[in-house]
Amino acid sequence: MFNALLAPFNDPLFHLPLVTGLLLAGVLPVIGTVLMLRDEWLAALGLAHLAAAGALLGHAVGLPGLIGATLGALGGGVYKTAAQARGNVAYGMMILCGWSATLLIAANSALGEQLAHALAEGQLYFAGAGELTATLLLLIVVFWTLPHLMPHLLRSRFFPRCEHANALPAWQWHFGFDLLAAASLAVATVTLGLMSAFALALIPAWIAFQHAPSWRWTLIGAAGGGVLSYLIAFATALHFDQPFGPVLVAVLIAAALLFKFHRD
Repeated sequence: MFNALLAPFNDPLFHLPLVTGLLLAGVLPVIGTVLMLRDEWLAALGLAHLAAAGALLGHAVGLPGLIGATLGALGGGVYKTAAQARGNVAYGMMILCGWSATLLIAANSALGEQLAHALAEGQLYFAGAGELTATLLLLIVVFWTLPHLMPHLLRSRFFPRCEHANALPAWQWHFGFDLLAAASLAVATVTLGLMSAFALALIPAWIAFQHAPSWRWTLIGAAGGGVLSYLIAFATALHFDQPFGPVLVAVLIAAALLFKFHRD
């Protein structure tokens, strides 16, 4: 049984999707921890909805899905900063806008319903060089910018009056992280699916927040939990011939319940 579950990892056909998803499974929970720190965890779902709508709109006008999704999610990040919106209400509005736009575009474009279903369920098995390249570029940007943004984001959370008292340009790092989160959710939505991206950003971060003894271990635990859950879901989905997205979400929910009962 164990050897059968490992068989998909030896199949060259799935090496590219495996690596692409694995990299996203490591970076998305890290973005999710910062969103949870800022009490904006709903951003993962709001930006994912805008990314899905952008991907469909891009397809309708002849643009690649990755470009459309990225533009859609980045547009949400730009609007949030321009409107000086904070908290989950802004992202709730993004969910409604993205959901409405996705269904309307799907209903009025060729292959729209098929693509909308693929974006919701996830199409990791068909990830190719474009998705891997976008993921690698995303990782470079995240690991280059996030260490510079993190001290400012932590200070903003725990000492919110410091920015105003010292006349600091707080909008710069808030805007920078909003764009970083938007790009991450855009690539993940196109590659893993809307709900898979949301679950990877939310659940490992939530578990790490409950159990990690420090902020450093919260980041490490979230990333490690995301990667482990992804590998289990990938092997399970292929072994039992199941769609990847729902299996990943189910594995993450099972992990959340396990840690919840263990803590209680």
